[in-house]
Amino acid sequence: MVDKRPRLEIEYCTQCRWLPRATWMAQELLTTFEGDLGEVALVPGTGGAFEVRLDGESVWSRKTDAAFTDAAELKRLIRDRIAPDRALGHSERKSEEESDR
Repeated sequence: MVDKRPRLEIEYCTQCRWLPRATWMAQELLTTFEGDLGEVALVPGTGGAFEVRLDGESVWSRKTDAAFTDAAELKRLIRDRIAPDRALGHSERKSEEESDR
């Protein structure tokens, strides 16, 4: 049986020592989307890489977005692609309040 759930990859820079950040982000995403993701992979990279891909398509990249994103924003980006009708609870409400300011 082939798992049709999406594969999430987090590529991180080994030179920058971003493994702890990548593992924390993987934990956050697995906790939120435990039944929606088929796999989460940590991919060692170099050159300042920190990119999140869903089925090979970039969802967020430090190189193009110029700074790190927070977990709530990344959860929204993933949710919008794999479970758009799902509410994200308190992290989503907090983010909406900040955008209203």
